[in-house]
Amino acid sequence: MHWTYAKAGVDITKETEMIKALSAELRRKKDLKGFAGLFEVPFDTHHLLAISTDGVGTKVLIAAQLNKWDTIGIDCIAMNVNDVYCVGATPLAFVDYLAVEKPDERIAAEIGKGLEEGAKIADIYIVSGETAILPDLVNGFDLSGTCVGYVRKDRVIRGERIEVGDLVLGLKSSGIHSNGLTLARKVIEGAGLDYNEPFAPDPRRSIGEELLTPTRIYTEVLELLKHCEVHGLAHITGSGFLKLRRITDLGFDISDPLEPQEIFTFLQEQGIIAPEEMYKTFNMGMGFAVVIPRSEEREARRITGGKVAGEVVEQEKGITVGEVKVI
Repeated sequence: MHWTYAKAGVDITKETEMIKALSAELRRKKDLKGFAGLFEVPFDTHHLLAISTDGVGTKVLIAAQLNKWDTIGIDCIAMNVNDVYCVGATPLAFVDYLAVEKPDERIAAEIGKGLEEGAKIADIYIVSGETAILPDLVNGFDLSGTCVGYVRKDRVIRGERIEVGDLVLGLKSSGIHSNGLTLARKVIEGAGLDYNEPFAPDPRRSIGEELLTPTRIYTEVLELLKHCEVHGLAHITGSGFLKLRRITDLGFDISDPLEPQEIFTFLQEQGIIAPEEMYKTFNMGMGFAVVIPRSEEREARRITGGKVAGEVVEQEKGITVGEVKVI
């Protein structure tokens, strides 16, 4: 079977239409286009608060298969903190939400270890949380959270300064992160593979362990913002390189992409997935993209260890990665 994200049950186009329908009914709202929301507070005229909410998704099903729960808390922190970075904000605090079919103290403790580790990496505090026992609604577990940060009004990154010729600095991912797991699971299960069997490209790890590699938290972005002019920031999550559309309507020529990790090649071969589908679903080795003027290349590379993967082009050229036309 030639797998696509839609065939696996996640249709990005329909999701976009659903979001439009939802937001059309919202009157008390601000700009919903960015990676994190921004709002004013009455007691501080110089700063804005940034807020983001997200979950771990079906990565929790992989954790259940391996009965290994100590890393998905890192994913939960990362998915939110990385989005807050995208508006130029510094994360401050986090709250988690754990919904369960039935209470299990051991699993809760393991999830807590991951949340603590993620908070430590991101240098934030978990200030509150909520647990819900929902046997009629939840089959297993669901983990999500919300992060709040702050940014000076004159330091907000919205993408409006992006222009043709700007460079795209790619920051390496740690693997599949916490996106596209629905497609990954369908591919693996459809191929008759077991999550506990060795991951062929690296038999020292199981397939499940490879998929559970925690999402990277891009703390270096804060240092970059202190020393470099930055025009745009994008967290490459679900819908892959299409996420670049969130920061500008201009096009992107990713002529020298970061090398995808072996998990992506493995999934593509097992699922007979078209290259353009891979770049519309996964991060393909680039978990975060920074748009900078050419004058900042050397310093930005020094601070982040990133690689110049391409440049911003005219809108009609769309998004291309090498020879692959993404959109």
